[in-house]
Amino acid sequence: MMMIRPRLAAAATAVLLALSTQGVQAEPRHGLAMHGAPKYGPDFTHLDYANPDAPKGGTLRLAATGSFDSLNPWVIKGRSAAGVRNFLYETLMKRIWDEPFSMYGLIAESAEMPDDRSWIEFTLREGAHFNDGSPITVEDVIFSWETIKIQGLPNSRATFEQVARVEQTGSRQVKFVFENNENRELPLLVAGFLPILSKAYWQDRDFTETTLEPAVTSGPYLIDDMNPGRSITYRRDPDYWGADVPVNVGHNNFDEIKYEYYRDGSIALQAFRAGDFDMRLEFDPAQWATQYDFPAVRDGRVSLDVVDHGIASGLRGFYMNLRRPLFQDRRVREALLLAFDFEWVNENLFHSAYTRTSSLFDNSDLGPVGAPEGIELDLLEPWRDEVPTEVFGSPFAAPTTDGSGNNRANLRTATRLLADAGWTIRDGKLVNGDGRPFKFEILLRSQGNEKIALSYQRNLERLGMEVKVRLADSAQYTALVESFDFDMVISRRAVTLSPGNEQQSYWSSEVADSPGTRNVSGINDPAIDAMIDAILAAEDRETLVAATRALDRILMWNYYVIPLYHRSGFPTALWNNVARPDNTPVYGAVMETFWSTQL
Repeated sequence: MMMIRPRLAAAATAVLLALSTQGVQAEPRHGLAMHGAPKYGPDFTHLDYANPDAPKGGTLRLAATGSFDSLNPWVIKGRSAAGVRNFLYETLMKRIWDEPFSMYGLIAESAEMPDDRSWIEFTLREGAHFNDGSPITVEDVIFSWETIKIQGLPNSRATFEQVARVEQTGSRQVKFVFENNENRELPLLVAGFLPILSKAYWQDRDFTETTLEPAVTSGPYLIDDMNPGRSITYRRDPDYWGADVPVNVGHNNFDEIKYEYYRDGSIALQAFRAGDFDMRLEFDPAQWATQYDFPAVRDGRVSLDVVDHGIASGLRGFYMNLRRPLFQDRRVREALLLAFDFEWVNENLFHSAYTRTSSLFDNSDLGPVGAPEGIELDLLEPWRDEVPTEVFGSPFAAPTTDGSGNNRANLRTATRLLADAGWTIRDGKLVNGDGRPFKFEILLRSQGNEKIALSYQRNLERLGMEVKVRLADSAQYTALVESFDFDMVISRRAVTLSPGNEQQSYWSSEVADSPGTRNVSGINDPAIDAMIDAILAAEDRETLVAATRALDRILMWNYYVIPLYHRSGFPTALWNNVARPDNTPVYGAVMETFWSTQL
């Protein structure tokens, strides 16, 4: 879950809430669930998807693409090295992957939270310490909140600004009191997404700057070796304090984890085939179908598997920069949607491996079904005059073609929509009443997306548009997107089975113009804001599902994103010197539970 705040209640409400929570009592809990009770009881010894008898030792070799120039993953500057978040930093509680959204004790041995979720109090675990041997204290927790709230990433800042105050309530107790209790996810975000920093290390350093100096951290690994931009190696900390905490049993099994950086995915694939690293998730179905018949696969040294998962599809697609006047007319956006020929792309480029995405929540029960009714209709009704009429009918379904590549019917409809919006053909070019051509650029970071964009470009040019496809390097792409200096990009927004604050970071007007925002399109829609607030305030699963379905209808029927495709499994290639548990959680295989077979 990412972290963004909802609109705050009136100041008077916040004052009343602060007064009312002073006497609210709660019991210590070993775990927290977003809805209902956590799966594991207080006496659990390990997670079902971890092997408690997994051997320790060996090396895991992994690949990353692009480069890195920083070891600080918590600020907007720089590109942090792969693995820094997961291997070096710990949080108060740890999220697990066989429940929709639950947290269990890590740095904190327990948490107390009233039913109204207006505050949460943690008791720190005795013996938890940083890698320099210094204990993790309440002062470190408070310093971490203050630092991330002011200097962290935009989404993190917006989340932790919702905390009214943090106070020490005992030698190992720290209490977070919230501005209000409208965001019921907030206690879990504080528990599982606030990195705990060493105050002694950071207080005299500039947290906002990039750095290649290894920080004092509390995670299971230390940085052993580094070649900036090219490789980084982590070594398991023999003095790691959390090895026997139940959520970590069967995890962090390799003595060494090494990332090598490659220029792009194609080069990385050739390196994998040569045995230069151990595991590869293949996101290109054409490569999965054609590039994995090599000697190591045939003789059993490499295993191929599509690891099933129960994750909602998320939304991969062409994201328009709605800050540009060119994309602000809904009819224009619908025309752009009609120009994409998924059936041809899927058959000719991807060996028919994909399913077209029509919902942010495909592959789950979170997407809309039929016409809205019940709670969902109640949420939408106040916005009837503000949203497309289609919102109150059947769920959005992406347009289809016969797959021949002609796409004539959809392009004819697109031409009519463009004409209604004031765009007509003149001398073979699509222009508006002022003679300005319909011209834009599709900006790409991955070479693997180029063939998709070029296919789309051909159909757009048949409409008379002037479209350029531009491939930028990683640093340039990031700089352009974060400064909103782009027209259209291919991107993806992932979702969980318990949607929450990340929806605000993706679609909310509050972050639409924040540098580095994940609302890359700049969507500014009060109806969407209202549905996000409903998601955050949901007290039970039924209300949550109603709110996600309502959000999905408004998002998709406004054509804010041109959806692409998804699949319900992770194609995974694994060299036989690495093993993984048989039990795969709903979110897919967890790399931290893998182990070496070469011991």
